[in-house]
Amino acid sequence: MTRSVSQTEQYLDKCAHAYYLRRVEGIPPSPAAWSMQGNAFHSAIETFEEGGRRLDAESTAELFSQDYSNRINHELNKEPNLDRWLTAGPDGGADIEARYVLGREQTKAYVLWAKDNGPDLWKASDGRQGIELHLQAEIGGVQVQGYIDQLPQEPDGSVRIRDLKTGSTKSKFQLQTYAILVRKALGLVVNKGDWYMAKRNGLSRPVDLSTVSEDEVGQKYADMDAGVKRGDFPANPGFGCRFCDVAHACTFKKR
Repeated sequence: MTRSVSQTEQYLDKCAHAYYLRRVEGIPPSPAAWSMQGNAFHSAIETFEEGGRRLDAESTAELFSQDYSNRINHELNKEPNLDRWLTAGPDGGADIEARYVLGREQTKAYVLWAKDNGPDLWKASDGRQGIELHLQAEIGGVQVQGYIDQLPQEPDGSVRIRDLKTGSTKSKFQLQTYAILVRKALGLVVNKGDWYMAKRNGLSRPVDLSTVSEDEVGQKYADMDAGVKRGDFPANPGFGCRFCDVAHACTFKKR
């Protein structure tokens, strides 16, 4: 089975029982507008970048609006009770509306930033661009896959791992995993990674990835893969239960 950063972090760092409920039992997750905001932002920016940054800010924001609205409506058809939605705001309806406005603002801001500061993105000889690039390779004896948001080309010929974030959560393990995937799947040199933080419309400080080894990253995937195959899914109730999308089906959740 192919593993991913999100699977591994959920199992090892958050709650293995949530992993079990979501990925083994197949419990339908509670919808959350923040997830749809992030996905719609990524989709709009992908179109903007693949089009050579020719779209203006308003046109790209319209792409966000259409995608976000479609995702929201799709989830509302499945779960019309907004009290059952995960939310960081006062209620599900207000959160949906606020994230529509925020997502448009973040999309416009990225377009203006990219036109002024945008990097030269890597492009393969076959025409593939370093945008939402799907890669898969064996790491630590486990098949691992990931979708890399962007691969900016560095002046020295190396590439940089860049992840786009509409929220605040950052994962160094994600950057490390993607560095290994790029080295193994594409044969490219990776020395640095960073995050574009949409909340403040700019880049984070670069993360040094030059010394990250396959053994170091692979150990986490091996530990996670072994635990899942053993059927070992301990619960970890606590603050994270508030943001768990399968908490509605969990008997261990902190109330």
